[in-house]
Amino acid sequence: MRAEVQNTVSEIEKSLELLRQRMDWETAQFRLEEFNARVEDPTLWDDPENAQKLMRERQSLLDAINTHDGIKQEMSDNIELIELGEMEEDEEVVTEAEEALKALAKKAAKKELEALLNGEADSNDTFLEINSGAGGTESCDWASMLARMYVRWAEKKGYKVELQSMSPGEEAGIKSATYKISGHNAYGWLKSESGVHRLVRISPYDSAARRHTSFSSVWVYPVVDDNIEIEVNPADIRIDTYRSSGAGGQHVNTTDSAVRITHIPTNIVVTSSEKSQHQNRDIAMKALKSRLYQMELDRRHAAINEAHEAKGDAGWGNQIRSYVLQPYQMVKDLRTGFETSDTAGVLDGDLDGLMAATLAMDVAGKSRADAQSED
Repeated sequence: MRAEVQNTVSEIEKSLELLRQRMDWETAQFRLEEFNARVEDPTLWDDPENAQKLMRERQSLLDAINTHDGIKQEMSDNIELIELGEMEEDEEVVTEAEEALKALAKKAAKKELEALLNGEADSNDTFLEINSGAGGTESCDWASMLARMYVRWAEKKGYKVELQSMSPGEEAGIKSATYKISGHNAYGWLKSESGVHRLVRISPYDSAARRHTSFSSVWVYPVVDDNIEIEVNPADIRIDTYRSSGAGGQHVNTTDSAVRITHIPTNIVVTSSEKSQHQNRDIAMKALKSRLYQMELDRRHAAINEAHEAKGDAGWGNQIRSYVLQPYQMVKDLRTGFETSDTAGVLDGDLDGLMAATLAMDVAGKSRADAQSED
């Protein structure tokens, strides 16, 4: 095989090795046999909650094993085709098999990243909160650009996006917006986006066409599963209702149904203004519990999540990523050093590369922390 093909095979084998590590390959088959035996137990569904949990764990392990075995078999088949084609001097067969291996390497790398999403709440749905920061109208416009970017990203992933609340800017854009994004691993992917995002561009609102710097903050926290109990003392919260207004046109909302809940001990404030007052109370309370749950996750994993929770004010010195549109085009993540000149693609939702780099960095940090704890 040519050196290029050998490199591709090596990349696939590295991805397979990581997949084996993430599922603890040495015990995977034994655990699957144990799951299968428990599934056949006629008393399993006497406890529906635990039964559903077991079924999810079994399916997750089965999917991981099948993914590994499928990639390994496809790699082996194409290697055999290349060897056969070379023996028979059939260049067409060799070329097709080489292209198939390249596509398989991309698939394996994607599965490798997905395997890294095994944090406590990574598989959960998520809330995404965007707030404009320093920069006035510029910042509000930048916040709306970020909202569009994340909605586009979620749609490309096939996730469901629901607007929970929105506060429009005085002249343009938005002051704040909260979305619920539903889909497998939604939180796991988006958690790396928490922090301050900085935009540099020629302002469309400046008649002198000067360059402006704007800031907006993003906060991501998981939707709490029904089986995770977060107790909120009624004495610790204040519930206010108020009249809300939408962004205009067909989206105008001028009812008194909007709900704001303030958690006094932590000063967490959550709002919902899209549905009836009763529904808004439920939505806001779920959001509050999710925020409290996120705080608990951060406490447990403070060393690992330090880059995410040290967001600070939306201004200079606290940014995690810069989006530069003038005088050159570049998006750079300041935590990982990952950068790309495809600013249009990023703002249109092509975020996987940026997210993957942060995810890999976090996993490496966790591995080091685990190794140190073992020492």
